[in-house]
Amino acid sequence: MTEPVVIAARRTPIGRDGGGLRDHDVVALAAPVLRAVVDDAGLDRVGRIDDVVLGNVFGPGGNPARVAALRAGLGVDVPGATVDRQCASGLAAVAQAAASVRAGEGEAYLAGGVESTSTAPQRAWPTDPPTPYTRAPFAPPEFGDPDMGPAADLVAAEAGVSRSRQDAFAARSHARAVAARNEGRLARELVPVGDVTADERPRTGFTVERLARFRPAFTATGTATAANSCGVNDGAAAVLVVSERLRARLGVPGLRLTASATRACDPARLGLGAVPAMRDVLRSGTPDAVEFNEAFAGQALACLDAAGIDEHAVSPDGGAIAFGHPWGASGAMLVVRLFSRLVCQGLGTTGLAALSAGGGVGVATMWTVVP
Repeated sequence: MTEPVVIAARRTPIGRDGGGLRDHDVVALAAPVLRAVVDDAGLDRVGRIDDVVLGNVFGPGGNPARVAALRAGLGVDVPGATVDRQCASGLAAVAQAAASVRAGEGEAYLAGGVESTSTAPQRAWPTDPPTPYTRAPFAPPEFGDPDMGPAADLVAAEAGVSRSRQDAFAARSHARAVAARNEGRLARELVPVGDVTADERPRTGFTVERLARFRPAFTATGTATAANSCGVNDGAAAVLVVSERLRARLGVPGLRLTASATRACDPARLGLGAVPAMRDVLRSGTPDAVEFNEAFAGQALACLDAAGIDEHAVSPDGGAIAFGHPWGASGAMLVVRLFSRLVCQGLGTTGLAALSAGGGVGVATMWTVVP
C-alpha cells in the first residue's frame, strides 16, 4: 500500500527564452502549477502535503521549492527541497518523491521541476575582467567535458545517425506538436501564466526540405543544427505523488511507478546517459507510450536505437525539439505528458519516461495505469 502513484499532473506552457514568460522567475512559474495540481486532486481530500521536491538547474540558488510552496499557499508547515541533476532534475525529483512514499516517510508529495532561463541571474567567472558564466563543469577535465552540442554531434556520428534522418525526426516532432496544440489535446494539462496560454515554440511549415537548408550549429562537419535541436526555454511542471493507500481511499485513477533507474556513462558521450537506465526499466515490460526528451535529434535517435525503441513511437504529440527544453522542468514534463495520454485520454496502460543529462547521467521510469 506504499507503492507510489501519480494522481494529478500539470504544466505551464513552454516559453521561449526572452519570450512571453520572460517576466516570471522560477517561483512565479512553479507556484501556480503546484496550486493547480493540489486543486485538481482536492487538497481537503488529500490532506497534508508532506514535501515539495522540484528540479532546477540555473536558477537563483537557495531553495526555490520551499519559496514556491509558500507562494502557492500550501502552508508554512510544508517544507521543500530543490534537486539538481542537470537536465534530468525534474524526473529525478519525481523519482525522489516516489522513493519517499515507498519508504513510508509520507503519503503525498508534490514533485516536478522549473526553469526560467529568461530570469536566471547573471554570473561571472572569478577572473579579471569577469567573463560570463555559461555552465558548471559536468566532469573533471581529464574525463572530457564537452558542451552539449559537440557531444551530440559525436554521439550521432558514432551511432551512424544521418543528417537526413535527424531532420525527418525534427520535422515530425514539430508537426505532431502543432497538431496536438490545434486539436486541443494539450489544453487539459496547461496552467496559463500571465497572458501565455499556449506553447510558444512549435512551428508550422518545418518540412524536411526546409530543415535541410540549416547549417551545422556546433561543429564544422556536424549534423546538429538549430532546427533539429531543442531550444532554450522557460517552464514548470509538477505532479502529485501519493501512496496507493491514499489513492484507493480517494477512488481516483493514476499512474503507478513500476520501475525507476538512474545510471551513467562516459561524460564525453553524455547524451547516451539514458541508455543504461532505459535498458534497466525495460526489463519490466514493453511500454505503450514513450516520452523521451529530444535534446538533439541525433542524440535522441542514438539513444532510442541503442535501447531498441522505435523512433516513430516516441512523443506522439511532439517532443522537446518542437516544444523546447526548460532544463530543470523537462523530466517532469515527460510524466505530465504520459499522465495526459494514458490516464486522461486512455490511450494505453504503460509508459516510459526517460532523458539524458550533463555529465553522462540518465534517468528512466516506467509507469502503469491504475484505474
